[in-house]
Amino acid sequence: MDSPTLLCIDDLPQALELRKATLESHGYCVKIASSGHTAMKMLEETSVAAVLLEYKQEGMDAEAVACHIKQRFPNLPIILLSAYSEMPERILWLVDEYVMRSELPERLVPTIERAHKLALRPNERSQRAA
Repeated sequence: MDSPTLLCIDDLPQALELRKATLESHGYCVKIASSGHTAMKMLEETSVAAVLLEYKQEGMDAEAVACHIKQRFPNLPIILLSAYSEMPERILWLVDEYVMRSELPERLVPTIERAHKLALRPNERSQRAA
């Protein structure tokens, strides 16, 4: 069985490399994008199991990225990462999970697994959203 591919989006190269190394050590194949625009292009060319999206970044903000992903790929799970303990409701409606950076990496892998399983069962996703 192939390892699920994840797309990590963050404008901080060190954070991307650290997250990539951590996730690869758990058996994931990891693609990285340093901007929302780059991520959008990658999603058109590469199939991924889930997106890990940093909330605070330059350029295309996390809300715009999440909105675009949900419009184009409605069943693709988005996991929002942030150092902030509270997030605006409008972004939480767009993402499937939210993980604080202080909870990384302990909570990240189980969150990815749960989101990926849900994505494989779209009927459950739509029932959960209702």
